[in-house]
Amino acid sequence: MSDRILYISDLDCTLLNDNSSLSAYTLETINQLVESGLMFTFASARSLSSASRTIQGLKLRLPVITYNGTFIQDAATGERLHSCTFTPDQRRAVAGILESSHISPLVYAFIDGEEKLSWISGMENPGVRHYLGNRRGDRRLHPISPEDSSCAEYGASNRTLYTGDIFYFTCIGTREEFIPVRQALNRIDGIRCSLCEEPGRPGEYWCEIMPAQASKANAVTRLKKILGADKVITFGDAQNDQPMFEVSDECYAVANACAQLKQMATGIIGSNTDDGVARYLSNQWTSSNRHFIR
Repeated sequence: MSDRILYISDLDCTLLNDNSSLSAYTLETINQLVESGLMFTFASARSLSSASRTIQGLKLRLPVITYNGTFIQDAATGERLHSCTFTPDQRRAVAGILESSHISPLVYAFIDGEEKLSWISGMENPGVRHYLGNRRGDRRLHPISPEDSSCAEYGASNRTLYTGDIFYFTCIGTREEFIPVRQALNRIDGIRCSLCEEPGRPGEYWCEIMPAQASKANAVTRLKKILGADKVITFGDAQNDQPMFEVSDECYAVANACAQLKQMATGIIGSNTDDGVARYLSNQWTSSNRHFIR
């Protein structure tokens, strides 16, 4: 009996082309492969809502990994099969550090069962305005007025922003303002904070805060167990795919991937603009299933 192989791909700059969409070849090929029995899904930093818009037409039958491993979700219904969220103590600790540093965060949470993206209206910096401007019409948007929060500044009375089942904070600003914040947050047990420059926007940094257990590595390992797969093969392009590569039986970097990921990859495949993932999958499936012809 052949191994049950689970294939998992990152989305942006890996499965998706430079227009953040699926090429006609990738869409048709993967749909045919899935129809023929291929176990395929994705692991992305995106939310399910955001990811779904970029992969329209892709017929996924397996759960997907979202928010860099924070959730494993049913692709069709959004049901959370696994989740990592902040404890009340962790939430209060993060809020205290951000407030004392006068940093206005974007807060992601499930409020009354619905995913919401909350922020204090009127306190947006240019980076936050740019981010929100690209998400006009998103049903998750949940602006909070200073009046509703009882306080225009940061303090103990500013509680509304931190309600719900919080799983992710994003702060956008400069590297200098976030360095001490990152140091303070990473000293808190069970919290992971990363800092990276936003591609295409020099000088703009994202400070991302999430539960330490929320990672693509943990989600991939759990999904492998849920599905009873014998082997996992993954595809990626960026540093946030390294943990996923570390727990994979085989891992492949697209040609446009960063140097660090290429060094740890089993091999290098075609770039995201050359349908690298779909062509690899088609070649692998064809060699082991002669009835499948593309």
